[in-house]
Amino acid sequence: MSHGRPPASPPPENSLTPSEGWHCTHLYYEFDRGALAAMSSEAVAAGREKLISLLDPQGETAPARLQTGIVSGHKADFSLVLMDPCPLKIDALHQQIMASPLGVALRTTYSFVSLSEISEYVPSVEQYAARLLKEGETEGGPAYQAKVKAYEARAPIMRKQRLTPEFPEWPAMCFYPMNKKRKVGENWFLTPFSRRNEMMSEHARSGMQFAGRVTQLITVGLGVEDWEWGVTLWARNPEFLTEIVYKMRFDEASARYAEFGPFYTSYVASAADILQHCRVG
Repeated sequence: MSHGRPPASPPPENSLTPSEGWHCTHLYYEFDRGALAAMSSEAVAAGREKLISLLDPQGETAPARLQTGIVSGHKADFSLVLMDPCPLKIDALHQQIMASPLGVALRTTYSFVSLSEISEYVPSVEQYAARLLKEGETEGGPAYQAKVKAYEARAPIMRKQRLTPEFPEWPAMCFYPMNKKRKVGENWFLTPFSRRNEMMSEHARSGMQFAGRVTQLITVGLGVEDWEWGVTLWARNPEFLTEIVYKMRFDEASARYAEFGPFYTSYVASAADILQHCRVG
């Protein structure tokens, strides 16, 4: 006897691989100077060699994406940004680092686990076309058609960069976690989607003004971390990091609804450069 419900779909297969996108982990380490001082020069030399090998982005055990950096300030000495379809491949590198000869002289000071995603506020081609009409373009007009065609051509590239990005070799990078507020009168998740979409469109337009100077990766921590999103910014010059964050904090989506965690600033560098900078060996 039918109860009017569609037949149940089969459960998804067990897997650690997302249906789209990759796992992402940010890791921050500091050297224990006392432990380093207690090591022999031979052990430190062996540790340097092993760490350089482990942190080679082209190494046999490296995840799909691996970038290293020198951290500015007291929060850490160096950083890793890692991405891969498999979270255990990412964590395996961390475990190899801690099990390496220098592992006894390393402490993890911070980490952020997340996944890449396509935000619900990224418009489809149809939504982008509708937005153009709302902004005053004439449907079917030359400018309208050119803009829609250009967006249609960019869409797959933007999608790939959000889900499986190539890390830029720009020198300055910062990372920070963030939430959207759930306060009375300022509850992002009770705000209608159309209004949230308007605010995020404003936010995106502010960011676009820094094209060619700053690029970003937004990953989602919902369900897997203490914070809801992680923001990674790369810049051609550190001053652009200050400029973009300052400007975008005036957008309503940020000024009214955003909550920010600690900021970690890094300068992209090889493992060998990190060890030299940190006076290890």
